[in-house]
Amino acid sequence: MNSKTRTAWTFLAPMLLVLALVAVWPLGRTIWFSFTDANINDIDAAKFVGLENYFGEYGLFANPNHTDGFWNSDWGLSILNTLKFSLVSVTLETALGLAVALLLNQEFKGRAWVRAAVLVPWAIPTIVSAKMWGWMLHDQFGVINQWLFDAGLLASKLAWTADPSYALWTVVAVDVWKTTPFMALLILAALQTLPKDCYEAARVDGVHPLRVFWKVTLPLIRPALMVAVIFRLLDALRVFDLIYVLTSNNNSTISMSGFVRREMVDNGYMGYGSAASTALFLIIGLCTVAAIRLGRMKLSED
Repeated sequence: MNSKTRTAWTFLAPMLLVLALVAVWPLGRTIWFSFTDANINDIDAAKFVGLENYFGEYGLFANPNHTDGFWNSDWGLSILNTLKFSLVSVTLETALGLAVALLLNQEFKGRAWVRAAVLVPWAIPTIVSAKMWGWMLHDQFGVINQWLFDAGLLASKLAWTADPSYALWTVVAVDVWKTTPFMALLILAALQTLPKDCYEAARVDGVHPLRVFWKVTLPLIRPALMVAVIFRLLDALRVFDLIYVLTSNNNSTISMSGFVRREMVDNGYMGYGSAASTALFLIIGLCTVAAIRLGRMKLSED
């Protein structure tokens, strides 16, 4: 081992040690608990049960409470809710973020102030923004219901966060409001690195702006766009705080992280909850790999 390699490992060792303590060890312990019947009241008395928490009579994928399919079990519903939330919110945030980034990339007076203002929703802590929107969407005293009722758009006030028909999509709308600035910021950074000569040549040749966007801008920012989508997808798949504050433990909106929290904290089933947490980790990993492969396929086609 040469001196440069030794020096590199010397600098990396403290970071790797900290990473092992704060990430690898808790993850390994969670995976171990998923193979036991650990209870929060007496963790030391946990016994090894193998795959019982996953495929046993009352395991995650056994579906003992519903006879009409896995997707109607509590765990199945949490997976569906999380996937719906992630796909819809990330799609909307990407489209709106791209539109906002294109607007902010233009030259106009006061652009710096507008850029700062756009970031305000993203800068507000999630708990604070969720509580704020919870008050605004209150079925009796919320200003949203009042405005819509006064405008004649509603015949009666709606329980946006309690009615199963609206709750999940209400959470999606709040998440889009909060996280679109994050996507816009990442896409704007990519737009600012694009070469100007391509656009000058297109302007001289009289190419339509839409054609320039599809043929020049979008292909050039696609790598950065894929990175932004993957980052946002990872965050959306592990959503907990926004849904929990707005809708609590409502089965129509509960996410996989919310299911893990309910089983481990409310019910005290550390083994069962750890199995759900491990399954969540694997699902996020698979989705990430799939998104990366899809992005590489798109880039190779170009």
